Amino acid sequence: MAQLNPSLFHFLKTLKENNNRNWFLNNKRVYEKTKNEFALFIEELIQGIKKFDKTIVDIGAKECMFRINRDVRFSNDKSPYKTNIGAGVSKGGKKLFTGGYYLHLEPEKSFIAGGIYMPPTDILSAIRQEIDYNPLAFKTIVYNKSFVNHFRKLDDSDKLKTAPKGYAKDHLEIETLKLKSFIVSKSFSDKQICAPDFLQQCIDVFKAIKPLNDFLNKATD
Repeated sequence: MAQLNPSLFHFLKTLKENNNRNWFLNNKRVYEKTKNEFALFIEELIQGIKKFDKTIVDIGAKECMFRINRDVRFSNDKSPYKTNIGAGVSKGGKKLFTGGYYLHLEPEKSFIAGGIYMPPTDILSAIRQEIDYNPLAFKTIVYNKSFVNHFRKLDDSDKLKTAPKGYAKDHLEIETLKLKSFIVSKSFSDKQICAPDFLQQCIDVFKAIKPLNDFLNKATD
């Protein structure tokens, strides 16, 4: 079973302290080694996900891993490289607006996540409509014991302050309908990430996320 090496976090920490093109080019060999080890982990993770999610087909690590280069065009921070490494697994690879699974590795800030993050208006409207029409089905998922044990609740850090257009402020599901993302996450320490059983932990957490993804994808298909 694939296992991540602590050298991954050492590279990311050092990159954070030396986030410039010259340093990166001088350490390109170390980056490529880190990237390849992560790719092997993601390949095995994809195979594990395929066993319980039959929508995951015909993709590999290449389609799921995010580039380390930052898009600095509209940012005041012109640092050229991300100081994390991540991958998104869904039926569209790392496609953002399909219910999927996400692994984010960053020194002392690593987490596993899933769901749909900040979807465009049409997809967000479809999800809200599905919750409005089938609140019991949605509650059955988010109040499931395994789901609560892993995540406690959906992330609500970016919810609306008022009711979304078309919904009464006293709607029984108004707090859920205010959400702009439908995601959950679970944090892990650097030590946990590099443990021999972390791959299996990822698979177990993603299994708990799958019913949420099924609901979201049904709403948006």
